[in-house]
Amino acid sequence: MGSLDVSAAAVSCGDRFEWFCETVSSDLMPVSISTQHTTGFRAKITELDLGAVRLSTFAFSPVMSRRTSAHVRRGDPEQFQLALVTRGAFRISQLGHESVIDGDLVLTDTSRPMENEGVGADGLVEAVVLQIPRTALPLRSDRVDRLLGQRIPVSGGTTAILAEFLGTLLSHGPQCGGEEINRLGSMTLDLATACLAQQLGALDEAPAEARAQVMRQRINAFIEHNLGDPELTPQAIADRYNISLRTLYNLFREEPFSVAATIRSERIERCRVDLACRDLSSQPVQAIAARWGFSSATAFGRAFREAHGMTPTEYRTNALHT
Repeated sequence: MGSLDVSAAAVSCGDRFEWFCETVSSDLMPVSISTQHTTGFRAKITELDLGAVRLSTFAFSPVMSRRTSAHVRRGDPEQFQLALVTRGAFRISQLGHESVIDGDLVLTDTSRPMENEGVGADGLVEAVVLQIPRTALPLRSDRVDRLLGQRIPVSGGTTAILAEFLGTLLSHGPQCGGEEINRLGSMTLDLATACLAQQLGALDEAPAEARAQVMRQRINAFIEHNLGDPELTPQAIADRYNISLRTLYNLFREEPFSVAATIRSERIERCRVDLACRDLSSQPVQAIAARWGFSSATAFGRAFREAHGMTPTEYRTNALHT
């Protein structure tokens, strides 16, 4: 378990494409790769082992790759690979499906032949790839086959939640400890499962924890976008999602904070950032508190002191004079 960060820049210019081919074939899966950009070829690969799944990023000059049945026999990690194309585009073909992916998701299966071509308008293609062991994905393989090589739009809902979550993992995952990273891996698998199940019109078939994870992510996003509303309460959230308070509390039972504590801590953090901002130094403390949903100056002062060990005014004075 751990992370990996390697770049072709560490290899002599003439050997960079060969290095990339060998790295992909050994660390990902055997595949034939060709390019028209051997001169000045660029590539960077990062990997984050999350226990249940592995998250990788690939940035490289445009290439064409082909994985045949012979490649599969030579080496198969037996994975579903869910790729988010973040720069340039991929033309992918697998199981009779062919799609051009630009800014969206696509699912492939390492146990089946495939072809793809990277197209980079500015000379570089980038993708985030979630590697899911076939045995870990709790969906019927014959149904999953319908998604292979198909564009999965990141237009909202579960797909957008998953895409944002993967970006957050890449930014902060390497700093997490072993137990936390395993928990994040399980959360990632649950989100990916729910995302694929929804694409199949079978979200009810996803495991209960996968569905719960999606709901928690939706609720957290709703909280983040409505922190300034003083009427944002657990009951308002339960009403928004047509669930009972008991169901809402159960969703957050294993989380570090309860729903109410999440709202409070997020509000305090937004206030803390504003109090430390020189551009807002002329605004009264209470105005900042009200902007983030605190209707009572007394309640805000008490909550802020509990979180930071000093009053909002003391914090602002220290922050602006350091």
